[in-house]
Amino acid sequence: MADQPETPTMETLDPQTPSPSSSSSTISYSKPTNPSVQNQNPSPMPPSLTRLWRPAAQRNLRNQWSKLVSCRKQWVSSSSSGKSHATSLVNAHLSQRYMPSMELGVLSDMLNIRKKAGQKLFKQQETFQSKLLSSYKDMVAAVTQMVNASKSMRTFLKGPSNSALVQFSSFSGDQNDSGDGGGIPVFAFWSISSHEQLAEELVQMFIMELNLKRLLVLELLSTSCNDPQVNGLHWSDQLYPGEFDHLSMCNLFSQETCEPVPPKLMDLKSDASTVRSNNQPNPEVLQVYITTWLAEVNIDTLRVDEIFAVIGEEMHLRLT
Repeated sequence: MADQPETPTMETLDPQTPSPSSSSSTISYSKPTNPSVQNQNPSPMPPSLTRLWRPAAQRNLRNQWSKLVSCRKQWVSSSSSGKSHATSLVNAHLSQRYMPSMELGVLSDMLNIRKKAGQKLFKQQETFQSKLLSSYKDMVAAVTQMVNASKSMRTFLKGPSNSALVQFSSFSGDQNDSGDGGGIPVFAFWSISSHEQLAEELVQMFIMELNLKRLLVLELLSTSCNDPQVNGLHWSDQLYPGEFDHLSMCNLFSQETCEPVPPKLMDLKSDASTVRSNNQPNPEVLQVYITTWLAEVNIDTLRVDEIFAVIGEEMHLRLT
């Protein structure tokens, strides 16, 4: 697993203080009008407890959103490295594939030159396969951490409320404690559920893209090695120890079929019950794989930036 990226430095301001003057690049927003995110009911907490809950909830939300920012940076880095390794893997594979028919010129008189070059290219493929799989593991780690952060935004009372020292936790010790302060705004306008909805929208993009990346990794590992065991890779195969446990955390593993759910594009239903691998795609298909990896079609980058900007403005801190 990749090391946890350093949490961005944050400047905490009074949540009741109006936000600083916005620059032209700042996304402004108004109080939510969706009934599901409005504070329509008074908090069941007594006012004295609410005053103690809000600062604890604010700290927790800042921490979880900062984790999401760090995980996004980890994803971007791992995805970029994966694309580089995938490109090198494809180049080495094509060079080895066409080595027997290549015109060698003056090198044709050198004994066993084709064999030695093929062996060298095969070793390169093994190296790039290992690096590509490592990048994929880092992306899985980033997304699982995103999922954990998006599910840890509530702040629960720890111990009796009449205790001399009121404490709070990210885990519920009371079934009657919803952890959302009764739906009251945590900073200016947004309740805990509002933050959760935006976090879920953001994380879902990366979950869907991770599943598509898995398909590309599977294809590249299958097509770029002459090992019969590797060529037999199937969608139901675990690519590294513990992968299925990590995919389960992202709801990407089906308990009914005992294999990862088929990949699909965001907002579209998948019509593929199984995934079949093509062990010998032509160069044009391999180029499409690399282009698809780079495009990250399931991630709306502008929307991701907008979510972080809106949340940053709500919490009076810069999420970058």
